[in-house]
Amino acid sequence: MQKIIISLICCLLPTFAFADTVKIHDNAPDSHIVVKGDTLWDISAKFFEDPWKWPQIWGLNKTSIKDPHWIYPGDVVHLDRTNGTLHIGQIIKAEAKVEAGQSESVKLSPRVYEQRSAHNAIPSIPAEAIEPFLSRPLIIEKDGLSNAPAIVGALEKRVLLATGDIAYVKGLSKDQGVQWQIYRPSKALLDPESKEVLGYEAIFLGDAEVEKFADISTLRVVKALNDINKGDRLIQASEELAGSYVPRIPDSQIAARVISIYAGVSQAGQHSVVTLNKGLHDGLENGHVLALYRKGDVAKENGETLTLPDVRYGLLFVFRTFDKVAYALVMRTRLPVQLLDSALTP
Repeated sequence: MQKIIISLICCLLPTFAFADTVKIHDNAPDSHIVVKGDTLWDISAKFFEDPWKWPQIWGLNKTSIKDPHWIYPGDVVHLDRTNGTLHIGQIIKAEAKVEAGQSESVKLSPRVYEQRSAHNAIPSIPAEAIEPFLSRPLIIEKDGLSNAPAIVGALEKRVLLATGDIAYVKGLSKDQGVQWQIYRPSKALLDPESKEVLGYEAIFLGDAEVEKFADISTLRVVKALNDINKGDRLIQASEELAGSYVPRIPDSQIAARVISIYAGVSQAGQHSVVTLNKGLHDGLENGHVLALYRKGDVAKENGETLTLPDVRYGLLFVFRTFDKVAYALVMRTRLPVQLLDSALTP
């Protein structure tokens, strides 16, 4: 009898753990029809209190977890309340005529596989919030610009270059292509503890196209967002990176800090982009979700100085990683995000 009880407990433990992991909203719908503009995060949030626990919610394995291009507008997301998971189906309308006064019957069926473009797939997080950070390397690795081609002059000795102007560049070769982006190095990103230079923020100035390759190449400024000067550097234009990653918890304990907030502000709100002092080298990956913590205040009680517990107040979604730094989008927050706040594995 004792062995039976122990076996029963062992069988139920995974169920208890899973039930504690994913909590269904009291007012969660039975299903949701995916529409353009939805995100994986928002869809999950319609059903569960913790939308970032996507692998548990969908029962994804390690192979499919990094390729979420399988949810499209028109799909139906169905909630299975018995085990706390979501499934995808399609709406199939009954062929039989609808009797007068009755609504047309609808049922969910497994989706038949068909090849569809990943560009139409539902993204994990709002695409418009992160697009500039995917197509432009606004963080340059240490020494990344020091050896990059530089503007050495301009037609008619112009001091400031704008859209349509001609510039002369040293260090270009044909095998690198004709499309380039123009940058100016900005502030260094320092690790708050070791003071190591992790990289540099770069100011994106505009796009350029080579018209003639030579020892001193000629290029035209296709689009200028800021004034371009002699000495500004060029980096090859890259195709937009894939921006759809399944939200998930890191496999290891990550302890990062917010070291920069985009646009140079001191505080950030929801859907703002922040820079963390951890990257690929530290095991951080695109799609990882981290919890935001604020250091506890110091209080005095009866002459004694007390340090209050750290406060968890929000969530970050990592969407682009470099070697030692990463971009993350603020997905949920009760407080303004501040520099040096902690981002930890939930």
